Amino acid sequence: MARVLLIVLDSVGIGGAPDAGRYGDAGADTLGHIAERCAEGAGDRAGLRSGPLRLPHLAALGIGLAAEGATGRIPSGLAPEGAPRGAHGHAVETAAGKDTPSGHWEITGLPMREDWGHFPDTRPAFPAELVAALVAEGGLPGILGDRHASGTAVIEELGAEHVRTGKPICYTSADSVFQIAAHEEAFGLERLYGLCRTARALCDAYRIGRVIARPFTGSAETGFRRTGNRKDFSVAPPGDTLLDIAGREGRAVVSVGKIGDIFAHRATGREIKPSGNAACLDAALAAFRDLPEGGLVFLNLVDFDTEHGHRRDVPGYAAELEAFDARVPEIEALLRVGDLCIVTADHGNDPTWTGTEHTREQVPILAFGPGIAAEDIGRRETFADIGATVARHLGLPALSAGVSWWA
Repeated sequence: MARVLLIVLDSVGIGGAPDAGRYGDAGADTLGHIAERCAEGAGDRAGLRSGPLRLPHLAALGIGLAAEGATGRIPSGLAPEGAPRGAHGHAVETAAGKDTPSGHWEITGLPMREDWGHFPDTRPAFPAELVAALVAEGGLPGILGDRHASGTAVIEELGAEHVRTGKPICYTSADSVFQIAAHEEAFGLERLYGLCRTARALCDAYRIGRVIARPFTGSAETGFRRTGNRKDFSVAPPGDTLLDIAGREGRAVVSVGKIGDIFAHRATGREIKPSGNAACLDAALAAFRDLPEGGLVFLNLVDFDTEHGHRRDVPGYAAELEAFDARVPEIEALLRVGDLCIVTADHGNDPTWTGTEHTREQVPILAFGPGIAAEDIGRRETFADIGATVARHLGLPALSAGVSWWA
């Protein structure tokens, strides 16, 4: 029986989706624009990286060809030398939105058929009755923020006032999200998590996909810094996903990174949540070494998105891509006959784009392992084809959406 390692490079889009114009994202291209900037020298940072984007292993697996399928051009430096080593293609999201839960749920066979609720880009952004309920139920002196904001910028601006007053910083974005930032020591980490649980219940009436705890430390004198103790409180998927089906079939499932949060901890098996891409990949590979036949390790690497995409940090994003690429041989060395690794993404977050939000993009599909044919699987009309392929490979019942490219 086979095993699967499913890796989501959070936000590594490869070119605008067909409907990107609806979202103000026509022309966005996370991978392509990073490669372009690096080729121009705009991806250099002293002590971090310099020169063209170097992804030799991902290029050999076909990521440049996947991008060519999405945009009509291979990003600078990402053409494979010779035939690619695995199946490659690109996928279009059918869910309305460009958020993390929608992308992951569709990857696992559950496209969202209804729009999420969103808070308007006004001041204040939140309904007065929502704020009043949160203040009352959370025993708060009030809140700060109450607007669309960059998480790092709003903490820098309001962190000192938060520590002085005890008012948490509440903000949102173009995503369906209610975010609460608070100091781990002055406010308390567990208190922040408890407040987010309260907000989660209150936000259900507004169809908000996620409430996110954004803890930070530091001071006005030393500067404030977000920590690795972020926690997402998501709505549960409204139907069965690949994880539900695998669980019912008695398969081993290991969820690494924020996968557990994204799926509201339903059918997510053994959850491991280290901080940082490198530690998450370490944990996933260790789990895969011991994974029984028929099992699934599902990994999200969030730093591409949170540390570099939202911060519009081209050199940092490029360095993160190169760090992952350097570990592809380690991944390949773990795969035995019958195993399958799929590398994909959930949306885009073009660090050259305006604003600080996700971008509506197509995503790469790289599928490889011993005996996996090197082929162009073309354009997939839904991310759900990824889940359908995983289900077929593991011998699981078919999902409600998606078609395996090996059907």
